[in-house]
Amino acid sequence: MVETNSTLHLFNNTTGDFRSMIRDIITSDEQKIDRITSCFTKLTPIKRNTIILAKGQVCKHFYFIETGCARTYYITKEGQEKTRLIMFERSPLTVLSSFISQRPTVEYMETLEDTVLYSISQVDFFFLRKEIPEWDQFYLNMLEDAFLFQNQKIEELVTLFAKERYEKLRKETPHFIQRISNKVLATYLDISQETLSRLKSK
Repeated sequence: MVETNSTLHLFNNTTGDFRSMIRDIITSDEQKIDRITSCFTKLTPIKRNTIILAKGQVCKHFYFIETGCARTYYITKEGQEKTRLIMFERSPLTVLSSFISQRPTVEYMETLEDTVLYSISQVDFFFLRKEIPEWDQFYLNMLEDAFLFQNQKIEELVTLFAKERYEKLRKETPHFIQRISNKVLATYLDISQETLSRLKSK
């Protein structure tokens, strides 16, 4: 049974759409797909602005987003939010550092829209790694992708001006601008809301 926060409730078993999602990330036979999907639980639609994981908690679950979007973010000592990651449909969602180490996180995980998630416990996730080589390969690929993404984001923050970061985001991932509020988007680009509003108006 998946442990959930008070705002998360069990819904029903996994669906054909979720099987399709798993097939997109691994190439395997139907028996292994059955085994993987059996370890996941679909959660009821979670309302927007719901905190799934808070600072000081241990990340005990790994999620896939069926519909909606969510983010992970920090709050600085000055009370400012810094969004590290924004994920949309058919994407994984977790706080990897806490999920791997099972130590309390300094991040928050929050839904930005009404969101449907599929959840697997940390224990089941890592058991599948030992049992199914394709799942282990997915995990390794995800770690590489996470490293490359965060390294690229750091490079952009260091080497690009605010306007350049915004233009890059607008060209490469326009759905961010279409679906994410200025407040959150500014914390993702590490600029003020006022600066973001000026850039969007040009």
